[in-house]
Amino acid sequence: MAAVNRVFAAQLAGLPVFGPDGESIGKVRDLVAGLRLDQQAPRVLGLVVELATRRRVFVPMLRVTSIEPNAVTLTTGSVNMRQFHRRPNEVLVLGQLADAHATLAATGVRVTVADAAMEPTRTRDWVLARLAVRERSSRLGLGRRRSSLQVLPWNEVAGLGLADLAVQPQGAGQLLMLFDTMRAVDVAATLRDLPVKRRHEVADAMDDERLADVIEELPDDDQKDLLGYLAEERAADILEAMNPDDAADLLAELTPADQSRLLELMEPEESEPVRRLLAYSSDTAGGLMTPEPVVLTPDATVAEALARIRNPELPAALATMVFVCRPPQATPTGRYVGCVHFQRLLREPPAELVASAVDTDLPALRADATLTEVTRYFAAYNLACGPVVDSGDHLIGAVTVDDVLDHLLPENWRETGLHDVGTAKSKESELA
Repeated sequence: MAAVNRVFAAQLAGLPVFGPDGESIGKVRDLVAGLRLDQQAPRVLGLVVELATRRRVFVPMLRVTSIEPNAVTLTTGSVNMRQFHRRPNEVLVLGQLADAHATLAATGVRVTVADAAMEPTRTRDWVLARLAVRERSSRLGLGRRRSSLQVLPWNEVAGLGLADLAVQPQGAGQLLMLFDTMRAVDVAATLRDLPVKRRHEVADAMDDERLADVIEELPDDDQKDLLGYLAEERAADILEAMNPDDAADLLAELTPADQSRLLELMEPEESEPVRRLLAYSSDTAGGLMTPEPVVLTPDATVAEALARIRNPELPAALATMVFVCRPPQATPTGRYVGCVHFQRLLREPPAELVASAVDTDLPALRADATLTEVTRYFAAYNLACGPVVDSGDHLIGAVTVDDVLDHLLPENWRETGLHDVGTAKSKESELA
Protein backbone atom coordinates (compact mmCIF):
# COMPACT_ATOMS: atom_id res chain seq x y z
CA MET A 1 0.00 0.00 0.00
CA ALA A 2 1.22 3.50 -0.78
CA ALA A 3 2.66 5.31 2.23
CA VAL A 4 -0.20 7.04 4.03
CA ASN A 5 0.13 8.17 7.63
CA ARG A 6 -3.46 9.00 8.51
CA VAL A 7 -6.81 8.79 6.73
CA PHE A 8 -10.06 10.17 8.14
CA ALA A 9 -13.20 8.13 7.49
CA ALA A 10 -15.13 11.13 6.15
CA GLN A 11 -12.45 11.61 3.50
CA LEU A 12 -12.92 8.05 2.27
CA ALA A 13 -16.72 8.21 2.00
CA GLY A 14 -17.79 8.25 -1.63
CA LEU A 15 -14.32 7.73 -3.10
CA PRO A 16 -14.27 5.56 -6.24
CA VAL A 17 -12.65 2.13 -5.94
CA PHE A 18 -10.59 0.72 -8.80
CA GLY A 19 -9.17 -2.71 -9.50
CA PRO A 20 -5.48 -3.37 -10.30
CA ASP A 21 -6.06 -2.82 -14.02
CA GLY A 22 -7.88 0.46 -13.50
CA GLU A 23 -11.38 -0.96 -13.87
CA SER A 24 -14.09 0.74 -11.81
CA ILE A 25 -15.32 -1.42 -8.92
CA GLY A 26 -17.61 0.88 -6.96
CA LYS A 27 -17.55 3.47 -4.18
CA VAL A 28 -16.48 3.44 -0.54
CA ARG A 29 -19.49 3.74 1.76
CA ASP A 30 -18.00 3.01 5.20
CA LEU A 31 -15.20 1.46 7.24
CA VAL A 32 -15.62 -1.66 9.37
CA ALA A 33 -13.69 -1.86 12.65
CA GLY A 34 -13.49 -4.52 15.34
CA LEU A 35 -14.01 -3.01 18.80
CA ARG A 36 -11.88 -4.35 21.65
CA LEU A 37 -12.71 -4.92 25.31
CA ASP A 38 -9.72 -2.87 26.45
CA GLN A 39 -9.03 0.77 25.59
CA GLN A 40 -6.68 -0.06 22.72
CA ALA A 41 -7.42 1.32 19.27
CA PRO A 42 -9.77 -0.93 17.23
CA ARG A 43 -8.38 -2.69 14.18
CA VAL A 44 -9.83 -1.58 10.85
CA LEU A 45 -11.02 -4.77 9.20
CA GLY A 46 -11.97 -3.44 5.79
CA LEU A 47 -14.16 -1.24 3.61
CA VAL A 48 -17.83 -1.42 2.74
CA VAL A 49 -17.83 -0.94 -1.03
CA GLU A 50 -20.99 -0.30 -3.03
CA LEU A 51 -20.82 -1.91 -6.47
CA ALA A 52 -22.44 -0.50 -9.59
CA THR A 53 -25.32 -2.95 -9.00
CA ARG A 54 -26.04 -1.24 -5.61
CA ARG A 55 -24.83 -4.37 -3.79
CA ARG A 56 -22.61 -3.64 -0.80
CA VAL A 57 -19.69 -5.98 -0.22
CA PHE A 58 -16.89 -6.22 2.31
CA VAL A 59 -13.33 -5.64 1.05
CA PRO A 60 -10.57 -6.60 3.56
CA MET A 61 -7.87 -3.99 4.15
CA LEU A 62 -5.32 -6.53 2.87
CA ARG A 63 -6.88 -6.09 -0.57
CA VAL A 64 -6.31 -2.31 -0.51
CA THR A 65 -3.08 -1.44 -2.27
CA SER A 66 -3.28 2.37 -2.22
CA ILE A 67 -5.38 5.21 -0.83
CA GLU A 68 -5.20 8.47 -2.73
CA PRO A 69 -7.12 11.74 -2.19
CA ASN A 70 -9.39 10.89 -5.12
CA ALA A 71 -9.48 7.07 -5.28
CA VAL A 72 -8.85 3.73 -3.62
CA THR A 73 -7.08 0.95 -5.55
CA LEU A 74 -7.36 -2.75 -4.82
CA THR A 75 -4.69 -5.38 -5.32
CA THR A 76 -5.13 -8.77 -7.00
CA GLY A 77 -7.00 -11.53 -5.20
CA SER A 78 -10.53 -12.70 -4.51
CA VAL A 79 -13.26 -10.62 -2.90
CA ASN A 80 -16.38 -12.19 -1.42
CA MET A 81 -19.35 -10.85 -3.38
CA ARG A 82 -22.00 -11.76 -0.83
CA GLN A 83 -24.05 -8.89 0.55
CA PHE A 84 -22.25 -7.24 3.47
CA HIS A 85 -23.66 -7.98 6.90
CA ARG A 86 -22.17 -6.51 10.04
CA ARG A 87 -21.04 -9.02 12.66
CA PRO A 88 -21.83 -8.58 16.38
CA ASN A 89 -18.32 -7.41 17.33
CA GLU A 90 -17.99 -5.02 14.40
CA VAL A 91 -18.86 -1.35 14.16
CA LEU A 92 -19.45 0.89 11.16
CA VAL A 93 -17.22 3.91 11.61
CA LEU A 94 -19.41 6.43 9.80
CA GLY A 95 -22.70 4.71 10.49
CA GLN A 96 -22.26 4.14 14.22
CA LEU A 97 -19.25 6.02 15.62
CA ALA A 98 -19.99 9.35 13.95
CA ASP A 99 -22.13 11.53 16.25
CA ALA A 100 -21.61 9.10 19.16
CA HIS A 101 -21.59 10.66 22.64
CA ALA A 102 -18.50 9.98 24.74
CA THR A 103 -16.36 11.49 27.51
CA LEU A 104 -12.71 12.43 27.83
CA ALA A 105 -11.08 9.75 29.97
CA ALA A 106 -8.95 12.17 31.98
CA THR A 107 -11.47 14.93 32.72
CA GLY A 108 -14.93 13.45 32.16
CA VAL A 109 -15.78 16.30 29.73
CA ARG A 110 -18.64 15.27 27.46
CA VAL A 111 -17.81 15.17 23.74
CA THR A 112 -19.35 14.14 20.42
CA VAL A 113 -17.39 12.15 17.86
CA ALA A 114 -17.18 14.01 14.55
CA ASP A 115 -14.80 11.68 12.69
CA ALA A 116 -12.26 8.89 13.15
CA ALA A 117 -8.81 8.52 11.62
CA MET A 118 -7.10 5.25 10.79
CA GLU A 119 -3.34 4.87 10.82
CA PRO A 120 -1.06 2.00 9.70
CA THR A 121 0.89 -0.08 12.22
CA ARG A 122 4.24 -1.78 11.90
CA THR A 123 2.46 -5.06 11.17
CA ARG A 124 0.70 -3.46 8.15
CA ASP A 125 -2.61 -3.47 9.98
CA TRP A 126 -4.73 -0.34 10.20
CA VAL A 127 -6.21 0.89 13.46
CA LEU A 128 -8.60 3.67 14.46
CA ALA A 129 -5.82 5.52 16.21
CA ARG A 130 -7.45 8.93 16.62
CA LEU A 131 -10.85 10.53 17.03
CA ALA A 132 -11.97 14.01 16.06
CA VAL A 133 -14.25 15.15 18.88
CA ARG A 134 -16.17 18.28 19.77
CA GLU A 135 -17.15 19.31 23.30
CA ARG A 136 -20.84 19.10 24.12
CA SER A 137 -22.58 21.65 26.29
CA SER A 138 -25.97 21.61 27.96
CA ARG A 139 -26.04 25.40 28.00
CA LEU A 140 -27.64 27.17 25.08
CA GLY A 141 -27.49 30.84 24.35
CA LEU A 142 -27.61 33.39 21.59
CA GLY A 143 -24.24 34.07 20.08
CA ARG A 144 -22.68 30.98 21.62
CA ARG A 145 -19.95 29.63 19.35
CA ARG A 146 -19.66 26.03 18.40
CA SER A 147 -16.75 24.35 20.19
CA SER A 148 -13.65 23.58 18.13
CA LEU A 149 -12.57 20.11 17.08
CA GLN A 150 -9.88 18.21 18.92
CA VAL A 151 -8.03 15.23 17.44
CA LEU A 152 -7.20 12.86 20.29
CA PRO A 153 -5.75 9.35 20.61
CA TRP A 154 -8.43 6.64 20.83
CA ASN A 155 -7.55 5.68 24.41
CA GLU A 156 -8.18 9.23 25.65
CA VAL A 157 -11.90 8.98 24.78
CA ALA A 158 -14.18 6.75 26.86
CA GLY A 159 -17.68 5.40 26.35
CA LEU A 160 -17.40 3.93 22.84
CA GLY A 161 -17.81 0.24 23.59
CA LEU A 162 -20.43 -1.88 21.84
CA ALA A 163 -22.62 -1.79 24.95
CA ASP A 164 -22.36 2.03 25.07
CA LEU A 165 -23.27 2.44 21.41
CA ALA A 166 -26.24 0.11 21.84
CA VAL A 167 -27.94 2.22 24.51
CA GLN A 168 -26.72 5.81 24.46
CA PRO A 169 -28.58 8.33 22.27
CA GLN A 170 -26.73 9.74 19.28
CA GLY A 171 -27.19 12.66 16.96
CA ALA A 172 -27.15 12.22 13.20
CA GLY A 173 -25.54 15.41 11.91
CA GLN A 174 -22.47 13.76 10.40
CA LEU A 175 -24.51 11.06 8.70
CA LEU A 176 -26.97 13.56 7.27
CA MET A 177 -24.08 15.56 5.80
CA LEU A 178 -22.89 12.37 4.13
CA PHE A 179 -26.40 11.58 2.91
CA ASP A 180 -26.65 14.98 1.21
CA THR A 181 -24.33 13.65 -1.51
CA MET A 182 -26.22 10.38 -1.97
CA ARG A 183 -29.35 9.33 -3.80
CA ALA A 184 -32.32 8.10 -1.81
CA VAL A 185 -31.74 4.49 -2.90
CA ASP A 186 -28.15 4.66 -1.60
CA VAL A 187 -29.26 6.22 1.69
CA ALA A 188 -31.79 3.39 2.05
CA ALA A 189 -29.01 0.83 1.56
CA THR A 190 -26.93 2.58 4.23
CA LEU A 191 -29.83 2.56 6.70
CA ARG A 192 -30.31 -1.17 6.21
CA ASP A 193 -26.71 -1.75 7.32
CA LEU A 194 -27.29 0.11 10.61
CA PRO A 195 -28.63 -1.32 13.86
CA VAL A 196 -32.32 -0.61 14.47
CA LYS A 197 -31.56 1.94 17.20
CA ARG A 198 -29.27 3.93 14.91
CA ARG A 199 -31.72 3.67 12.03
CA HIS A 200 -34.44 5.20 14.17
CA GLU A 201 -32.15 8.04 15.30
CA VAL A 202 -31.37 8.92 11.70
CA ALA A 203 -35.08 8.84 10.82
CA ASP A 204 -35.80 11.26 13.68
CA ALA A 205 -33.22 13.70 12.30
CA MET A 206 -34.32 13.61 8.65
CA ASP A 207 -36.85 16.04 7.27
CA ASP A 208 -40.15 14.57 6.08
CA GLU A 209 -39.53 14.89 2.34
CA ARG A 210 -36.14 13.20 2.48
CA LEU A 211 -37.35 10.43 4.77
CA ALA A 212 -40.33 9.79 2.48
CA ASP A 213 -37.97 9.39 -0.50
CA VAL A 214 -35.78 6.98 1.47
CA ILE A 215 -38.68 4.88 2.77
CA GLU A 216 -39.87 4.39 -0.80
CA GLU A 217 -36.56 2.63 -1.54
CA LEU A 218 -36.65 0.27 1.47
CA PRO A 219 -37.94 -3.33 1.49
CA ASP A 220 -41.49 -3.80 2.80
CA ASP A 221 -40.50 -5.01 6.27
CA ASP A 222 -38.12 -2.08 6.81
CA GLN A 223 -40.78 0.34 5.59
CA LYS A 224 -43.26 -0.99 8.12
CA ASP A 225 -40.66 -0.90 10.89
CA LEU A 226 -39.83 2.76 10.32
CA LEU A 227 -43.44 3.81 9.90
CA GLY A 228 -44.39 1.91 13.05
CA TYR A 229 -41.60 3.59 15.01
CA LEU A 230 -42.73 7.11 14.10
CA ALA A 231 -45.43 8.93 16.03
CA GLU A 232 -48.74 8.58 14.19
CA GLU A 233 -48.91 12.28 13.29
CA ARG A 234 -45.47 12.20 11.70
CA ALA A 235 -46.17 8.86 10.02
CA ALA A 236 -49.18 10.50 8.35
CA ASP A 237 -46.99 13.42 7.24
CA ILE A 238 -44.49 10.97 5.73
CA LEU A 239 -47.26 9.18 3.83
CA GLU A 240 -48.43 12.53 2.47
CA ALA A 241 -44.90 13.25 1.21
CA MET A 242 -44.61 9.87 -0.52
CA ASN A 243 -45.81 9.20 -4.04
CA PRO A 244 -49.48 8.12 -3.72
CA ASP A 245 -48.85 4.70 -5.27
CA ASP A 246 -45.95 4.01 -2.89
CA ALA A 247 -48.01 5.23 0.07
CA ALA A 248 -50.87 2.94 -0.97
CA ASP A 249 -48.51 -0.05 -1.26
CA LEU A 250 -47.17 0.62 2.24
CA LEU A 251 -50.60 1.10 3.79
CA ALA A 252 -51.81 -2.12 2.16
CA GLU A 253 -49.23 -3.98 4.29
CA LEU A 254 -50.72 -2.64 7.55
CA THR A 255 -53.65 -3.88 9.58
CA PRO A 256 -57.03 -2.38 8.61
CA ALA A 257 -57.15 -0.48 11.93
CA ASP A 258 -53.69 1.09 11.44
CA GLN A 259 -54.46 1.83 7.82
CA SER A 260 -57.73 3.58 8.68
CA ARG A 261 -56.17 5.61 11.50
CA LEU A 262 -53.31 6.91 9.35
CA LEU A 263 -55.63 7.77 6.46
CA GLU A 264 -57.78 9.80 8.85
CA LEU A 265 -54.72 11.73 10.04
CA MET A 266 -53.67 12.61 6.48
CA GLU A 267 -54.98 15.76 4.81
CA PRO A 268 -58.11 14.90 2.78
CA GLU A 269 -56.62 16.05 -0.52
CA GLU A 270 -53.59 13.81 0.12
CA SER A 271 -55.48 10.76 1.38
CA GLU A 272 -58.18 10.73 -1.30
CA PRO A 273 -55.96 9.49 -4.20
CA VAL A 274 -54.39 6.93 -1.86
CA ARG A 275 -57.83 5.62 -0.90
CA ARG A 276 -58.70 5.24 -4.58
CA LEU A 277 -55.54 3.24 -5.22
CA LEU A 278 -56.24 0.96 -2.26
CA ALA A 279 -59.51 -0.05 -3.92
CA TYR A 280 -57.58 -1.91 -6.64
CA SER A 281 -55.69 -5.17 -6.39
CA SER A 282 -51.93 -4.60 -6.28
CA ASP A 283 -51.35 -6.82 -9.34
CA THR A 284 -53.63 -4.83 -11.66
CA ALA A 285 -53.08 -1.65 -13.66
CA GLY A 286 -55.18 0.22 -11.10
CA GLY A 287 -52.99 -1.01 -8.26
CA LEU A 288 -49.76 -0.28 -10.14
CA MET A 289 -50.60 3.21 -11.37
CA THR A 290 -49.78 6.64 -10.03
CA PRO A 291 -52.75 9.05 -9.96
CA GLU A 292 -50.54 12.07 -10.74
CA PRO A 293 -49.41 11.89 -14.38
CA VAL A 294 -48.90 14.98 -16.56
CA VAL A 295 -52.37 15.98 -17.79
CA LEU A 296 -53.19 18.88 -20.14
CA THR A 297 -56.32 20.02 -21.92
CA PRO A 298 -56.43 20.03 -25.75
CA ASP A 299 -55.98 23.84 -25.91
CA ALA A 300 -52.63 23.75 -24.08
CA THR A 301 -49.54 24.56 -26.16
CA VAL A 302 -46.51 22.43 -26.87
CA ALA A 303 -44.48 24.98 -24.86
CA GLU A 304 -46.68 24.36 -21.82
CA ALA A 305 -46.26 20.61 -22.21
CA LEU A 306 -42.47 20.89 -22.43
CA ALA A 307 -42.40 23.10 -19.36
CA ARG A 308 -44.35 20.48 -17.40
CA ILE A 309 -42.07 17.58 -18.28
CA ARG A 310 -38.96 19.67 -17.53
CA ASN A 311 -39.93 19.65 -13.85
CA PRO A 312 -36.88 18.08 -12.14
CA GLU A 313 -39.10 16.50 -9.47
CA LEU A 314 -41.09 14.57 -12.10
CA PRO A 315 -39.96 10.92 -12.32
CA ALA A 316 -38.19 10.19 -15.61
CA ALA A 317 -40.74 7.61 -16.76
CA LEU A 318 -43.70 9.97 -16.20
CA ALA A 319 -41.87 12.67 -18.17
CA THR A 320 -41.93 10.55 -21.33
CA MET A 321 -45.63 11.14 -21.97
CA VAL A 322 -48.24 13.89 -21.65
CA PHE A 323 -51.91 12.92 -21.44
CA VAL A 324 -54.55 15.08 -23.10
CA CYS A 325 -58.01 15.08 -21.52
CA ARG A 326 -61.15 17.17 -21.33
CA PRO A 327 -61.55 19.15 -18.08
CA PRO A 328 -61.16 18.55 -15.21
CA GLN A 329 -57.43 17.85 -15.34
CA ALA A 330 -57.16 16.19 -11.93
CA THR A 331 -57.72 12.44 -11.98
CA PRO A 332 -60.27 11.13 -12.62
CA THR A 333 -60.26 13.56 -15.53
CA GLY A 334 -62.80 14.39 -18.16
CA ARG A 335 -62.89 12.20 -21.27
CA TYR A 336 -59.48 10.89 -22.25
CA VAL A 337 -58.45 12.19 -25.71
CA GLY A 338 -55.01 10.62 -26.17
CA CYS A 339 -51.35 11.02 -25.35
CA VAL A 340 -48.37 12.92 -26.73
CA HIS A 341 -44.92 11.33 -26.60
CA PHE A 342 -42.17 13.67 -25.45
CA GLN A 343 -40.15 13.06 -28.63
CA ARG A 344 -43.09 14.31 -30.68
CA LEU A 345 -43.23 17.44 -28.51
CA LEU A 346 -39.58 18.15 -29.33
CA ARG A 347 -40.40 18.16 -33.04
CA GLU A 348 -43.40 20.49 -32.86
CA PRO A 349 -43.39 24.34 -32.86
CA PRO A 350 -43.75 25.65 -29.26
CA ALA A 351 -46.88 27.63 -30.11
CA GLU A 352 -48.66 24.61 -31.61
CA LEU A 353 -51.55 23.08 -29.61
CA VAL A 354 -50.94 19.67 -28.08
CA ALA A 355 -54.22 18.53 -29.64
CA SER A 356 -52.50 18.53 -33.03
CA ALA A 357 -49.85 16.08 -31.83
CA VAL A 358 -52.06 13.61 -29.97
CA ASP A 359 -51.52 9.90 -30.56
CA THR A 360 -55.04 8.47 -30.71
CA ASP A 361 -53.93 5.03 -31.90
CA LEU A 362 -52.30 3.92 -28.66
CA PRO A 363 -54.90 1.98 -26.64
CA ALA A 364 -55.29 2.73 -22.94
CA LEU A 365 -55.10 0.19 -20.16
CA ARG A 366 -58.19 -0.66 -18.17
CA ALA A 367 -57.91 -0.47 -14.38
CA ASP A 368 -58.56 -4.21 -14.01
CA ALA A 369 -55.84 -5.24 -16.50
CA THR A 370 -53.68 -7.94 -14.94
CA LEU A 371 -49.92 -7.64 -14.40
CA THR A 372 -49.35 -10.04 -17.30
CA GLU A 373 -51.51 -7.90 -19.58
CA VAL A 374 -49.71 -4.73 -18.47
CA THR A 375 -46.31 -6.33 -19.09
CA ARG A 376 -47.29 -7.42 -22.60
CA TYR A 377 -48.69 -3.94 -23.27
CA PHE A 378 -45.39 -2.26 -22.37
CA ALA A 379 -43.38 -4.77 -24.40
CA ALA A 380 -45.65 -4.53 -27.45
CA TYR A 381 -45.64 -0.72 -27.63
CA ASN A 382 -42.08 -0.09 -26.29
CA LEU A 383 -43.32 2.28 -23.59
CA ALA A 384 -41.95 3.72 -20.37
CA CYS A 385 -45.39 5.00 -19.33
CA GLY A 386 -48.97 4.11 -20.24
CA PRO A 387 -52.46 5.57 -19.56
CA VAL A 388 -55.06 3.88 -17.33
CA VAL A 389 -58.75 4.69 -17.86
CA ASP A 390 -62.00 3.67 -16.19
CA SER A 391 -65.14 2.31 -17.84
CA GLY A 392 -66.20 5.84 -18.79
CA ASP A 393 -62.90 6.63 -20.56
CA HIS A 394 -61.77 9.01 -17.84
CA LEU A 395 -58.03 9.01 -17.17
CA ILE A 396 -57.46 7.76 -13.63
CA GLY A 397 -53.69 7.39 -13.66
CA ALA A 398 -50.62 6.10 -15.45
CA VAL A 399 -48.47 3.01 -15.04
CA THR A 400 -44.69 3.42 -15.39
CA VAL A 401 -42.22 0.73 -16.38
CA ASP A 402 -40.39 0.92 -13.03
CA ASP A 403 -43.63 0.00 -11.24
CA VAL A 404 -44.03 -3.00 -13.55
CA LEU A 405 -40.46 -4.15 -12.94
CA ASP A 406 -40.87 -3.71 -9.19
CA HIS A 407 -43.71 -6.24 -9.25
CA LEU A 408 -42.02 -8.64 -11.69
CA LEU A 409 -38.82 -8.96 -9.65
CA PRO A 410 -38.67 -11.34 -6.67
CA GLU A 411 -40.19 -9.90 -3.49
CA ASN A 412 -36.79 -9.73 -1.77
CA TRP A 413 -34.91 -8.08 -4.63
CA ARG A 414 -34.09 -5.01 -2.53
CA GLU A 415 -32.48 -7.18 0.17
CA THR A 416 -30.49 -9.42 -2.16
CA GLY A 417 -29.46 -6.66 -4.56
CA LEU A 418 -29.40 -6.66 -8.34
CA HIS A 419 -26.39 -8.99 -8.38
CA ASP A 420 -28.58 -11.95 -7.45
CA VAL A 421 -31.51 -11.18 -9.78
CA GLY A 422 -31.79 -13.67 -12.62
CA THR A 423 -29.32 -16.52 -12.95
CA ALA A 424 -27.15 -17.48 -10.02
CA LYS A 425 -23.64 -16.05 -10.07
CA SER A 426 -20.41 -16.87 -8.30
CA LYS A 427 -20.14 -15.65 -4.72
CA GLU A 428 -16.49 -14.71 -5.23
CA SER A 429 -14.97 -12.38 -7.77
CA GLU A 430 -11.35 -12.45 -8.85
CA LEU A 431 -9.61 -9.10 -9.22
CA ALA A 432 -7.27 -9.68 -12.15
